[in-house]
Amino acid sequence: MLYLKKANLQDAEKEWLFVRDMPPDENGLTNEWTGVSREVFADKALPGMLAAERGEGLPRGYVPETIFFLWDGDEITGQFRVRHHLCDSLREGAGHIGYYIGNAFRGRGYGTEGLRLTLIEARGIVPEDEICLRVLKSNPASLKVMLHNGGRVVKEDEEHFFVRIPNRKEL
Repeated sequence: MLYLKKANLQDAEKEWLFVRDMPPDENGLTNEWTGVSREVFADKALPGMLAAERGEGLPRGYVPETIFFLWDGDEITGQFRVRHHLCDSLREGAGHIGYYIGNAFRGRGYGTEGLRLTLIEARGIVPEDEICLRVLKSNPASLKVMLHNGGRVVKEDEEHFFVRIPNRKEL
């Protein structure tokens, strides 16, 4: 059974292993904690993730974000990030949601179901009428995930498609 859980102290060991093994940049989703030690994860990374949800300690121009892990039973298969609202750079850039599915879990529906579950969470957080996402044109699998979840391409540039999904609170 797939489910989302916010980053938390109780699951720190498994969260650390997953984050440690994420690449530093996977199709635009950055990870500053690639290869991090258990100690640095516990002392800096995880507290930073939890503080970001509260809007604490954010660099100038950043907005609060909630980090969710996608679980299949007792194994983490992906990470989803929900930015609580848009600023100008996010409106014209990465949008509300970014995600990563572990290599071993790709092509098996984890992205589609993970985004579906994340949209449910985002609809309780995001105030805008639409949930904004951006995807590299070189990542058609992710575009397919977004389209399967009600997304529509509203514009594109040389490298990206910009996708919008209605933010219907009643869903």
